[in-house]
Amino acid sequence: MKTLCLFGIIMFVLAISACAGHSVKSQAAPMRLTAEVQQATPESFRPQDALNATATREADGAGTAELPATSSVLTIETPIPDKNSPSHSSSEPTQASADFSTTATEDADTIYGEKGGNDPWEGYNRRIYSFNNTFDKAIARPLAIAYEKVMPDPAQVSVTRFFGNLREPATAVNQALQGRPVNALRTLGRVVVNSTVGVAGLFDPATHFGMQRDHEDFGQTLAVWGWRDSRYFVMPLLGPRTVRDTVGIFGDQPLSPIGSVDNSAVAYSLNVLQLTDARAHLLPMDDTRREALDEYLMVRDAWMQRRSYQIEKDLRSSN
Repeated sequence: MKTLCLFGIIMFVLAISACAGHSVKSQAAPMRLTAEVQQATPESFRPQDALNATATREADGAGTAELPATSSVLTIETPIPDKNSPSHSSSEPTQASADFSTTATEDADTIYGEKGGNDPWEGYNRRIYSFNNTFDKAIARPLAIAYEKVMPDPAQVSVTRFFGNLREPATAVNQALQGRPVNALRTLGRVVVNSTVGVAGLFDPATHFGMQRDHEDFGQTLAVWGWRDSRYFVMPLLGPRTVRDTVGIFGDQPLSPIGSVDNSAVAYSLNVLQLTDARAHLLPMDDTRREALDEYLMVRDAWMQRRSYQIEKDLRSSN
């Protein structure tokens, strides 16, 4: 039954994409190329996506990418990389921001009572990383390779846009919590435009109308509120995170549209499709990972740099 649901979803996307004809196909290649080029830069390099077994390409990415059958796992990651920075807002931080900053400045100190380094749990993290890699090689990557061969480029682009549109309400909420109401309203406008004119998010007319795409999660909101320094932490299947971002999952979960789907078979199929699409876009990164002298260190450092960049951008925009 689950396989039939997934097959039905894929067929629906293929049918919609086919109607777009060559015009959509002409847009697909540049988009994929842009994603690959941006992944090479410190600002948008997303090794998390390649390794999460919930591999996201931002996936949010990847994601989120990112794999369990829980409906919230994939929806908080797998964002499409976007080199435009958020608009600045003159809004003042909320009272919740001030209160939070006094109680959660450094999780390594407040939670564990000791001064920790960037990766004090390296032994544990390496073991989980190895487990995630095994899962990726056995299941996620083979699915992604098959998906890449079967799905035409226009259909893949439409699938990525569809899931990106599902994540935007969570982005809008987090922008509001960070004291950026103008950005939140713009993101909600994107959801309305792409969900209607863009046929449930399969297309992205909002970007052509000048409404830029952002990606925010509750982990970033916690950082804006004051939880800046956080230990690196690799989660089974979910991949690279920090303690702060792990806590942030519980803030994003209620905002997941997939999580509100009552039919478990449909929710499961959507999660599998999102994971597979996200992992497929990260296949070009596999050679880089294999050639690294220490793959774990490369992924950790690149992921932490990218996360720091996201948070610094949020702090600038919130001031």
